[in-house]
Amino acid sequence: MTDLIGRTLQRLGLQLSGRLSLPGDDRYAVASAVWAKPVAAMPRAIAHCRTAQDVQSAVRAARECDLPLSVRAGGHDWAGRSLCGGLVIDLTDMKRVDPYHENYSARVGGGARAADVLNATDALGLAPVTGSVGAVGMTGLTLGGGYGPLIGRFGLALDNLLAAEVVLADGRVVTATHGRDEELFWALRGGGGNFGVVTEMHLRLHYLPSVRSGMLIYPFAQARAVLQGCADIAASAPDGLTAQVGFVAGPDGGPVAFVVPTWCGDPKEGEARIEPFLKLGTLLAGAVETTSYQSSLTAFDDHIIDGQRVFMETCWLPALDRQSIDAFISAMEAAVSPGCAIFTHEFKGAASRVAADATAFGLRDDHVLVEIFTTFPDQGNEREEQHHWQWARTTLGSLDALALPGGYPNLLGRHESERALTSYGGNAERLIEAKRHYDPLNVFRSAIPIPTASGNTGRYREHLNERSIANS
Repeated sequence: MTDLIGRTLQRLGLQLSGRLSLPGDDRYAVASAVWAKPVAAMPRAIAHCRTAQDVQSAVRAARECDLPLSVRAGGHDWAGRSLCGGLVIDLTDMKRVDPYHENYSARVGGGARAADVLNATDALGLAPVTGSVGAVGMTGLTLGGGYGPLIGRFGLALDNLLAAEVVLADGRVVTATHGRDEELFWALRGGGGNFGVVTEMHLRLHYLPSVRSGMLIYPFAQARAVLQGCADIAASAPDGLTAQVGFVAGPDGGPVAFVVPTWCGDPKEGEARIEPFLKLGTLLAGAVETTSYQSSLTAFDDHIIDGQRVFMETCWLPALDRQSIDAFISAMEAAVSPGCAIFTHEFKGAASRVAADATAFGLRDDHVLVEIFTTFPDQGNEREEQHHWQWARTTLGSLDALALPGGYPNLLGRHESERALTSYGGNAERLIEAKRHYDPLNVFRSAIPIPTASGNTGRYREHLNERSIANS
């Protein structure tokens, strides 16, 4: 087998004109230096692809010698799914963006990050639906869901996917869209990278010459009033107003509360819509201004440090309320380091008006996504690692009684297949069937964990029955 792998990789290197890097190569080091420091087995090789045909060659090579396969674009996954101990398909050279002003859309390469798309669209007064950070890869964000500040007005990122060019597990290249490979198109929108490598997307853009946004920092001692005030504002807010809230470390290492309001509606209403957020408490730092959408995605840049260890837990809450706010505050009081943080994202408006079975994404009711996040330098201290991991798990446990079933699949860990299935609700069995059809050998097993064995489907049915009995 070792000889087969060596011969296959050598041939792949020739097919890619030398763009196959191995451990020790400079390009290998750059491509494997992702946001969250990897702790699992490092890749045997990295295929630096420039075309769909390059990706075809890489997929076929991995299948030929049964090498684990993963796809690296933005590399912004806490669980490290962009790397594996086999062959990594690196799409970072495939980041071309071609915007079409006449029909408000763009062709986007599979390796483009949100910032790459906005570099091409911002000057035109157009914007894609993105997450909250410019460094995140657009493909991974879109295929898994895509919460962000435009969600109320324009939906999830995946709701704005018009078509996708995909290299399938058998090496074929297809274009999935409405009316063409429609089942694949359905599954891609929420099922993540389970069905193939998306080498190009066609995305809907929106006319958005500016937004009114900014980060506001309030004292931790006022956190309860600040977050409750945000919840009160959200209860009657129009689709164009969103607010991301949470906790990060302040200059002295202790926690502070933050609020990032964004108004993407009529600019004439912006100041009035944002003003209530400025009166939530004693403002320590920050401001809100009218700016380009591209500039608004830099709010969290200072809190994103590459190459550190990262642990994350996630859940969905029906709403931000007194009980969840109390749980957040208690968690931050018990934080084990300045690297502990909590972030929330709203799900509302246009995203909630999409039918539950229109895409694979399973939860279409209004809710709040919670990220429980901890990061720290990797110094080989196992005790430090355990402290951070336990803090994240304990915080998640404190929300169990409040949380909705499942959790955002894009943020679940590698081994949370049962929880991932629950997240898809009534779409789960259809998604499993799509996985069996397009990737029966589970070639793309480094993506969101969707089991293909029939036994797992049975366990999922049992889980639904238990929930039905409990709720009756």
